[in-house]
Amino acid sequence: MVRVKKGKAAHKRRKHLLKYAKGFRWGRKSKYKLAKDALHHAWSYAYRDRRVKKREFRRLWQIKINAATRNLGLTYSRFINLLKKNKIEIDRKILAELAQNHPEIFEKIVEKVKK
Repeated sequence: MVRVKKGKAAHKRRKHLLKYAKGFRWGRKSKYKLAKDALHHAWSYAYRDRRVKKREFRRLWQIKINAATRNLGLTYSRFINLLKKNKIEIDRKILAELAQNHPEIFEKIVEKVKK
């Protein structure tokens, strides 16, 4: 049998991986072994943090809504409970946006819920 040397394929594979390490610091952008390790960590963090981002934004929206409702004499949990009882289906993202940028509209929502 003919011996197959994989020099070309190995070089292509390494070069392909180093392409993703562009912008990394020190040897991790140019040394294959360090780049491979850095990329595996980076990709695992990226995967995890795409999910964490959703949690963090929801927490931020809750904080904004809570701050706005407390100024109007309600707590966050009471406000959300009253929204559900009155069958008003506005998500937290929109409520936080209204509380921050359009307080007069948010105030009308709170008054409607309080009745």
